[in-house]
Amino acid sequence: MTTRTSAPDTGGGTTAAEETLAILSSGARRWLGLHAGRLDSPSGRAELPVTPRVKALLQLALLCRCWRRAAPDDLALKPVLAVVENAWRQPEFPRLLAHSAGSARPFGLVWAALAPVGTATDARREVLERLSADGYLTPRRKSPYLHLGTRFYAELAGVGHELASYEELYACSTLAGADGVPVAELDVCQVTDTVFYLSDYGFRDTGLDAEARERALRVVERLTDHCVREEAWEYAAKLMLAQHCLGSDPLRTPSGAAALGMLAGAGAPDGSIPGKTARGRAPASAAPQQYFRWAYQPTLVTALTTLLLTADRRPQPVPTTDSPTARRTR
Repeated sequence: MTTRTSAPDTGGGTTAAEETLAILSSGARRWLGLHAGRLDSPSGRAELPVTPRVKALLQLALLCRCWRRAAPDDLALKPVLAVVENAWRQPEFPRLLAHSAGSARPFGLVWAALAPVGTATDARREVLERLSADGYLTPRRKSPYLHLGTRFYAELAGVGHELASYEELYACSTLAGADGVPVAELDVCQVTDTVFYLSDYGFRDTGLDAEARERALRVVERLTDHCVREEAWEYAAKLMLAQHCLGSDPLRTPSGAAALGMLAGAGAPDGSIPGKTARGRAPASAAPQQYFRWAYQPTLVTALTTLLLTADRRPQPVPTTDSPTARRTR
């Protein structure tokens, strides 16, 4: 995890915000454990279009990757990870990637990069070889945003590439030039994903110098305020995580605290977040499968954000001054 700019001073206790975070996290993870299996069920395969179902499974695999790194002993992980492992073992999954209109190559790279341990197959190797052979892992015809994501997943997949450095890609990014740009003109996903790729979701330093990091943080905090005003639940959760990945503590920033309170108020009794926005809230009359499609993505994003924030607050063993742990930055 990256080093925080300011750690909570709780005197060894737990703040109200931390309690709220823990409750929100537990509920979102519990809901996913109970319902994520729909993605790979007969009804899910029959009712969900191919591209949204593939994307949802890739998102679930990313959550599991972060979950295993942040809280490997969490029992709530087991049923969610089982869904991912089962999907990755199915021989037809690589064929579904090819049927995802306009997304076959990026989805294929993400699928290969996020393959759970023990599910690596010849199909994975063939997908990576094909991506290399057709030039997808080179800079050609890529926007800086797509270029950055391709580099991130290529490195996770362990495949060679000819892509520019993170430093060069950040310099060309929307976020790098966004300080002072009106928030309504900014793409939240491009801003947050840039931070996530640079920091590997908070598991490494962004590589930004202090001035660049502060500029990026100002943009993210302005966007968080904007999304709280708009009651954009999913975006607010992503922006809280972006604050965290930039070394801030969103429970201690006004925008992050407001976002946490909004998400806690939006959550349903079963732990789900019932839509991406307040205006797009799932209707009370929604059937279970319909409700799942409304709630799945915002609940997953909330689970990811709160998981990484709660994991970073767990007491860490105190290393000795001579240990390798004492000599590296968390």
